Amino acid sequence: MSNEKTHLSKWDKLMMAITFAEAGEPETARDILEKTNKKQKRPENQGESRPDLRV
Repeated sequence: MSNEKTHLSKWDKLMMAITFAEAGEPETARDILEKTNKKQKRPENQGESRPDLRV
């Protein structure tokens, strides 16, 4: 195994959380989903700093 970080897709993380939940580990499943959601959220002020695109 290499030292590179393995990047899992959102789908992979969801399936992993479902597997843990089915195995009776709901806390682990919640942790996986919380980490996924934290990384996916955009800052609220990002839209304000973006320039308007005009055609």
